[in-house]
Amino acid sequence: MPATPTTPNIIVLYADDLGFGDIGCYGASAIPTPNLDRLAAGGIRFHQGYATAATCTPSRYSLLTGSYPWRNARAAILAGDAPCIIDRGAPTLPDMLRRAGYTTGIVGKWHLGLGEGDLDWNRPIGLTPNDVGFDHSYIMAATNDRVPCVYIEDRDVVGLDPRDPIEVTYDWDRAFPGQPTGRHNPELLKMKYSHGHDATIVNGVSRIGHMRGGRDALWEDETMAEVFAGRAVDFVSRHQDGPFFLYYAFHQPHVPRLPGPRFEGVTGLGPRGDVIAEMDWCVGQVLDALEELGLLDETIVVFSSDNGPVLDDGYCDRAEELRGSHRPAGPLRGGKYSMYDGGTRVPLILSWPGTVPPGQSEALISHVDFHACFAGLVGQALRPGEAPDSHCVLDALFGRSEAGRDELVTEGTRAKTVLRQGDWVYIPAHEGPAMNTHTNTELGNSPEPQLYDLSQDLGQIRNMAAERPDQVERMASRLAEIESAPGTRP
Repeated sequence: MPATPTTPNIIVLYADDLGFGDIGCYGASAIPTPNLDRLAAGGIRFHQGYATAATCTPSRYSLLTGSYPWRNARAAILAGDAPCIIDRGAPTLPDMLRRAGYTTGIVGKWHLGLGEGDLDWNRPIGLTPNDVGFDHSYIMAATNDRVPCVYIEDRDVVGLDPRDPIEVTYDWDRAFPGQPTGRHNPELLKMKYSHGHDATIVNGVSRIGHMRGGRDALWEDETMAEVFAGRAVDFVSRHQDGPFFLYYAFHQPHVPRLPGPRFEGVTGLGPRGDVIAEMDWCVGQVLDALEELGLLDETIVVFSSDNGPVLDDGYCDRAEELRGSHRPAGPLRGGKYSMYDGGTRVPLILSWPGTVPPGQSEALISHVDFHACFAGLVGQALRPGEAPDSHCVLDALFGRSEAGRDELVTEGTRAKTVLRQGDWVYIPAHEGPAMNTHTNTELGNSPEPQLYDLSQDLGQIRNMAAERPDQVERMASRLAEIESAPGTRP
C-alpha cells in the first residue's frame, strides 16, 4: 500500500474473447493494433496476467467482486433475461472506489444479469449496474449474440416506444408466432449461423433467444463500436475533474462479428481480425480523449480480456479459414472454454505515464486482484467478507516487483477448477469430452489428473502427473483447501 493514498482516474478496458496472441505487442503481425501497442510501449506488459475463468460471466463477476466465480453458483454464462447475480448493495470494486470519492461508470457489455426475475423491459429496471456500485451505466444486457438487442441506460431501454413493448423468452416452446428465426427463415440472414444461434433475427443476424417488439430501440451491430466509444469518451469528458472510474467493456471480438464499414476488410483475416482492429480504434478514442483533456498523467489505464480466444463460436464468418499463420492464443494451449492456459492467460497492460515506468513483467497477476490493489492505492480498508480472493499485489501491478501471486485458481466451464502454483499447473480429473467439437477447442477434461511445468513446457504438452505424484497430491490437497475456505485474501 502506498505511504500516502492517491486517487488517480482509473479506466479498465476489457475485451471479449481476445487471445494472448491476438495483438501486436504480444507478437501478432497480421492485425494492426497501433493504439494498444502504444499503450504497452508506455506501460507495463504482463506475460502472466490471468482472467479467473475461460468464459465471460464468471470472469467479469470476479473482476467486479474480488471473488473467485465458483463461490457463486449463479456465476455461469447467463441468458439475456437472467436476474442479476451480484446482490444489491454487495461490496464491489466500483462501490469501494465510490467510498473513496470516485464517480463510477460502465459502458459496454454487462452480462451479469438484470433485475430480480420476471424482468419487464418496458419499465424502469429495478436492479442494474447502478445498484452495485456504478453511478452511470450504458450497456447491453448480455452479449451481442443474445436478445434483447437493445441498449440500456441506467434503468431504461434506450429509444423504446411504449406502443411497441419488448417481450423476451429463451424457451423455444414459447417462441413468438410469426417472428422470423434463423432456424426457419435462413433466407433472411446476412450472416449464417454455424451452431446454436438460430432464434430471433435482428439486423439480418439470428441470435440466441427470442424477442419481439422494441423495433425503434434495436441496435445496429455495425455502429455498436462507435456508440460505445462515444459514450466512453463522453463519460471521461463529463467527469474530467475526477477522480473517476470507468469500466469500458468491449463487445469485440465476440460473435457476431460485424465491423463498421471503415474496418471491413482491413486485416485480411475476415471479420474477426477486422473487429479487433476496430476495438483498437476504440482504445485510441479513449487515449486521444485523455491526451486532449490533459489527463494522461492522472489516469491509470488497464487493458485485458475476459477469457481466451475462439474462432467459430456460432457464426459462419470464416475465422478459422482466413486466420492463416495467425495464432490467437500465441504459444498457449486451448482457448475460450478451456482449462488450459489459453483459456485464461490473456493480454494485460497497465499504463500510468509519469508514475509507472514502461517495461515488461513476469509477475503472476489475476483480474480478481484489481479490487484489493486499487483499494490499497486509494487508501480504502476492505471490509470483512469484501473481495475474499483479491490480493493486494500493487508493487507487481506497477512494475516495482516481480513478486506477484504465489498461486491462483482459474476455471474452464461449469466451475471446473485449475490450480496454478509457481510454475506448476494442476488440472484435476474432470468428466466430459476432451474437445468442444463446435468450437474446435481442447477443454482439458481427462479421466486422469494433469500436471504441467510451465517453466519448461509453456504449451502444456507433457503431462507430468505420473512422474510427480507427490506434487499432484500436494496441489490437489491445496485446491480442496481453497475451495472449502470462505476466501483466500491475506
